Amino acid sequence: MKHTKLALIYMLLLFLGANISITFKSAQAEGTQLNEQVMIPDEAIRLRILANSNSDEDQALKEEIRDEVNKEITNWVEELTSIDAARTLIQNRLPEIETIVERVLKEENSNQSYKVDYGSGVKFPTKVYGEYVYPSGEYEAILISLGEAEGDNWWCVLFPPLCFLDFGNGEAVDPQLQEEAKEEPKIVVEEQEEEVEVKFFVVEWFSDLFS
Repeated sequence: MKHTKLALIYMLLLFLGANISITFKSAQAEGTQLNEQVMIPDEAIRLRILANSNSDEDQALKEEIRDEVNKEITNWVEELTSIDAARTLIQNRLPEIETIVERVLKEENSNQSYKVDYGSGVKFPTKVYGEYVYPSGEYEAILISLGEAEGDNWWCVLFPPLCFLDFGNGEAVDPQLQEEAKEEPKIVVEEQEEEVEVKFFVVEWFSDLFS
């Protein structure tokens, strides 16, 4: 009777262990897929918006302009597959972006000045998004500066379209990580260690039980 119960317990725990292993592998696969989605190619066009200040009113205005500009440009580039075509389109439509910014400012009864630039020398701070580090540097981007442009910035990648991700909410990186950030971002996967620990625990527990 005792051996029968132990056998049943053994089978049950083996079943649980197998399910835990499958769960961890599934989570790892999903995490890897998500990380692949946030990779920024070497040839990309970004959108960066600098708020006038960090006041609630100025930040809300920045977000309103972000939504309107992003919505319009996303429609422009969604069918494009060539970075050159995207550059030409954006360059030709800069006046339309200025019109959008001006319209939003007028609708919000704001008398802030604004400036819309496009080029390859737009400065970006280092940011962290999930497990990826995006190094500071000068990148190709549309830069919208509102007022004094001294508030927190928001940015995303317009082409290829990654503006569903809010990179602007990333955390600033310690300067010591700057050198590491120059290399391709690495994925840190902790699920494998947890999986090994679970399996080791089950084996060790059965060894103690039957000894």
